[in-house]
Amino acid sequence: MANGGTGEGRLEPRIELTDAPPLGALQKIQEPLRRFNREAAGESQARPLAVLLSDPQTDDIVGGLWGSTRWGFLQIDLLFIPEFLRRQRLGSKLIRMAEEEAIRRGCHVAWVGTYEFQARGFYERLGYTVFGKLDGPPPVYPSYFLQKSLKA
Repeated sequence: MANGGTGEGRLEPRIELTDAPPLGALQKIQEPLRRFNREAAGESQARPLAVLLSDPQTDDIVGGLWGSTRWGFLQIDLLFIPEFLRRQRLGSKLIRMAEEEAIRRGCHVAWVGTYEFQARGFYERLGYTVFGKLDGPPPVYPSYFLQKSLKA
């Protein structure tokens, strides 16, 4: 059949599984999804949000928080405090700074994912509550998703 063999007038797409996608592949997937999301839910006003820890002598970044805000929520992607700086409440300070900036940006909720061996208790002490859990074999699982209401 000249139409690709489906018999329905449509071409059958080629499907490729790879761990080495070509340059630009991510953008070709992201851009139409972003257009769809904008049409369905409006402009997200997505903005990165970072709170960085730097060495006072070298200015090298040694840790920090990485996330973003969009559609009224703060998403915390990464939080890392190097061992030599732990137990100084820096993690709490970085979270608080990110939450305060998120509130200034109009956010009303924050959320984060963490693994069993990481920081569930830390986030719970800061007022986050579990809203989802994925089970599986240790040490990575279970993994938890936590949220916190943000109030101005």
